[in-house]
Amino acid sequence: MYAILDIETTGGQFNEEGITEIAIYKYDGHEIVDQFISLINPEIPIQPFVVKLTGINNEMLRSAPKFYEVAKRIIEITNDCVLVAHNASFDYRILRTEFRRLGYDFNIKTLCTVELSQRLLPEQPSHSLGKLVRALGIPMADRHRASGDAMATVKLFQMLLDKDLEKTITKELIKFEVIKGVSPKLVDIIESLPSKTGIYYIHREDGKIIYIGQSRNIKKRVNQHFTGITSSAKKIQSEVFTVTFEETGSELIALLKVSEEVKKISPIYNRMARKKTLNWAIYAEKDSDGYLNLKLQKADGRKKEITAFPSQQEAKGALNRITTSYQLCPKLTGLLDSKTACSLNGNYQCDGACSKKITYEEYNSRVQVFIDKNLFDNKNMIIIDRGRKTAEHSAILIENGVYKGYAFYDLNYQINNPEILKNILVPMPNSKNTRNYIQDYLRKNRVLKIINF
Repeated sequence: MYAILDIETTGGQFNEEGITEIAIYKYDGHEIVDQFISLINPEIPIQPFVVKLTGINNEMLRSAPKFYEVAKRIIEITNDCVLVAHNASFDYRILRTEFRRLGYDFNIKTLCTVELSQRLLPEQPSHSLGKLVRALGIPMADRHRASGDAMATVKLFQMLLDKDLEKTITKELIKFEVIKGVSPKLVDIIESLPSKTGIYYIHREDGKIIYIGQSRNIKKRVNQHFTGITSSAKKIQSEVFTVTFEETGSELIALLKVSEEVKKISPIYNRMARKKTLNWAIYAEKDSDGYLNLKLQKADGRKKEITAFPSQQEAKGALNRITTSYQLCPKLTGLLDSKTACSLNGNYQCDGACSKKITYEEYNSRVQVFIDKNLFDNKNMIIIDRGRKTAEHSAILIENGVYKGYAFYDLNYQINNPEILKNILVPMPNSKNTRNYIQDYLRKNRVLKIINF
């Protein structure tokens, strides 16, 4: 659990500042579960430049509670949490100073979003909160007020969690929970998980990830691990300390993220699991008469396939549909192995490509329509689908036929503005496998829309 904090102060000499406003959002990595926002009477005057910056003046604070009156609430909301702030050393120092004046030693683990953004967003020219939220298209209200800055930090922190593909932040949180003595049982773990689409990470007690998976129903899938009787399921059950998760809304994003994170993290029980492979592919080759033939063959990494499939049966079914949909010749798509023309075989219809009744130019144009629709070469598109919550959408960017990454967004201008889209994008490596996964998914599933540009 995280306590995301922002503090406004009176200004003044080091360690003599007083708090004028505080905002804390308790965040479980997915949503805000509690909050505390209050003006505070610092019992000392506010520096004039601070009044101009924040709009908070001495008159506004006369009837506000003093720090000792809210101290208990601050301790309650931050208990067993990691304190997150933009420039955390400042906020933490101010809080500790106020508690020290009350004779209380306030001690908590901290995480700084300035340092995280420097590591995870190294391309940004500035890591100040104002410039980061502008570059990332994060809407911000009440700048230089505690509630506005803290809420912007929540949204920034959520983006940083998304971009942390090696899961360093999550693993550190689990180590912290171990120190605090939190040891959930299997039933408690399952109860804490959502019945939603996303990715789950099974951790050992040292925080190490031992398995990564994805599902349309995270709770149901993890329950299968915990009730399974295979040797790997039994090992997972004996070693698991906790399970963390990421909702993605989009099943395709979950699939692509898992594919990449398994390669990066290499969890021990993923190495033992059966890998999903696309072993069959459709290729296009010209015959001696100039007609484009579609060939269903075992996937060959040295050749350029149009689209790929996990099984021969699925590939043959798709080839049947392709032949019908694009009015192709069954002999030239390999469905009919006969020396006679298709028209003499009652099971198929053909308008004469196999007997040269139509020219190869006319026939090849139909094949080309199929190729163009399925090949990513030189294509520019954004695949829009569901997000993690009602008001959010997901976007997958394909640029010049290359998979660039994905993003979540609340406002349309975040994807309509190329610079903001580039900044909020979680960059992902492009490979033949990722392109095939995207093609395979789009062939079998509907998305909200595809924007071609």
